[in-house]
Amino acid sequence: MGTMIDFARPDGGSTKGYLATAGADRPSLIVIQEWWGLNDQICGVADRFARAGYNALAPDLYEGRVTQEPDEANHMMSGLDFAGATVQDVRGAAQHLQNIGGPVGVMGFCMGGALTIAAAVHVREVSLGVCFYGIPPGEVADPAKITIPLQCHFANQDDWCTPAAVDGLEAAMSGAGVNAEVIRYDAAHGFFNETATIYDPTCANQAWSSMSEFLTANF
Repeated sequence: MGTMIDFARPDGGSTKGYLATAGADRPSLIVIQEWWGLNDQICGVADRFARAGYNALAPDLYEGRVTQEPDEANHMMSGLDFAGATVQDVRGAAQHLQNIGGPVGVMGFCMGGALTIAAAVHVREVSLGVCFYGIPPGEVADPAKITIPLQCHFANQDDWCTPAAVDGLEAAMSGAGVNAEVIRYDAAHGFFNETATIYDPTCANQAWSSMSEFLTANF
């Protein structure tokens, strides 16, 4: 359904991304990849949003690199400039989607979930966010500074975004009066990814339903 495009960054450079469109009068979502890269699964999520009536743009933050090996994925994620990706690639995607028309939100998974929270702090063009099991380092973004509606989906069986880390995130946002909803699932990290062995269709369907209600209420 979608196609690869080039879109402008605020610094004058460009980034490639997968764009799936639903119409010029429709709201839009930036879809941010997991640490595996911009693979077919993430492109499929963008397509799914387009079928649901949202324009969706997934930036290629690894410049074409994709892997299925955790060690290599960790290496690529560790080498990513999170701050630069937020204010250049994600913001550029938001500005591109604004030109299509309609409000723009941001969502992502794992690494993309962390960048979603960072974008909710630093990218003024986005009006809402949906985070799946990702928390950015404190030096990248302070969640207490979020000023847009945010919905977060976390797994209880997660050794990266641990339940204790989620507790800390939730407390920081609650203490600052952030309009945030945190939903927890009795599942493993990555439960929404239908290509992964830890995919949990029941939890994934519940998350999609909750997210759909959130988007309808806040767009």
